[in-house]
Amino acid sequence: MKRSHIIAIGIVAVAIGILISASQDVTTYANFAQAALSGDRVKLVGQLEKDRPIEYNPEKDPNFLSFYLRDDAGAVRQVVLRAGKPQDFERSEQIVLTGAMNGETFEAADMLLKCPSKYKDQEIYVRSEKSEQASK
Repeated sequence: MKRSHIIAIGIVAVAIGILISASQDVTTYANFAQAALSGDRVKLVGQLEKDRPIEYNPEKDPNFLSFYLRDDAGAVRQVVLRAGKPQDFERSEQIVLTGAMNGETFEAADMLLKCPSKYKDQEIYVRSEKSEQASK
């Protein structure tokens, strides 16, 4: 077999591997009720409930953030993210979470904030330590 054939087969194998690994991270958008029924990892879009408590104590545990979120269907649930609290968290217009329901609490692995800005929308992406360890 020629060297060029071996290289081409190697490139095709790497491409297939990348496609397979990327397809395993595909999640669907859902609300709290759908996330509870599916039990799988989903993406959830909602707004921060600013009148409910936000629990973040960096002296006690800098990688624990708990807050309440209202999904697009109007349901409000507690969310736990095992990562630090992002800057301007309270000012976010919309929050996109990736995770799964654990009882009545949504355990988030990733969080993407859409924050208001004077000139353009700004997005802040936060990944929890738990999801980083799982991807390693």
